Amino acid sequence: MKVVVTGGAGFIGSHLVKGLIERGADVHVIDNLSSGSMERVDPKAVLHIEDVRFGRAKRIIASVKPDVVYHLAAQADVQRSIAHPSRDASINVGGTINMLEACITAGVRKMIFASTSGVYGNLERERITEQDPTDPISFYAMSKLTAERYIRLYSRFYGLGYTILRYGNVYGPGQTAKGEGGVIANFIERTVKGLPLMINGEGLQTRDFIYVDDVVSANMAAAALGNNETLHVSTGLRTAISHLAELLQELHPNEIEVLYRPAKPGDIMHSCLSCERTRHALQWEPVTGIERGVGETYRYWTES
Repeated sequence: MKVVVTGGAGFIGSHLVKGLIERGADVHVIDNLSSGSMERVDPKAVLHIEDVRFGRAKRIIASVKPDVVYHLAAQADVQRSIAHPSRDASINVGGTINMLEACITAGVRKMIFASTSGVYGNLERERITEQDPTDPISFYAMSKLTAERYIRLYSRFYGLGYTILRYGNVYGPGQTAKGEGGVIANFIERTVKGLPLMINGEGLQTRDFIYVDDVVSANMAAAALGNNETLHVSTGLRTAISHLAELLQELHPNEIEVLYRPAKPGDIMHSCLSCERTRHALQWEPVTGIERGVGETYRYWTES
């Protein structure tokens, strides 16, 4: 199978590239390296340093003629999206449209799109399902939801296959604490540097944390399954931000200081995604619990 992974030099993308190559795929990566790193990309992949918004990236897909395009390239920082909404839309909406047009021209069979649990906003549900209403509260989440809708319309008009994967909060080895970094990477970096953990609000906000290897396995399953579906990549379990600090204290030999500060605008209080539909559609199961996943990520930081 021949594939293109946009954003393949980023945290999730580089793990996906490695997994695809291990499965024997011919992998091309499109990444402008604005947040990704060349060193992350498996040397067996072909790296094209281009921006998904521009014609050169479109021509790469036309030349490669992949079976599947994994579209992960994005501006993924919520606070940056609030500060610069037009740039956020340019990358996440405009870049997606450009890649969709490239897929149609090149005869690509399927696009697999990385979306976000943020599309639901502050929806009060014990576990959110794919049928629940969307109500973004950040420009980032709005741009992802808009991109999803473009993908469905391109499928309707041109017959392009797709699977939209709405991720929970992805974490794991290799994630940076800046740019694309999530709270776990931030907490671990501060822990190993001996700095206090900074918690927004009271730390009672909860997230559905999903380990990067489980995200990769869902993406690879979507190459053949989950056709024209929107699915959650999640655990269906809630973890409070304050509990992360407790887990790290169990792993770290020294006392960890925790400081609290006001909540940030655009932050969601609770988010937990049901993954029952994904289990059936992709014949997939998340296998890494939060204790093991945080432990593996902490060991990566302390041993690398």
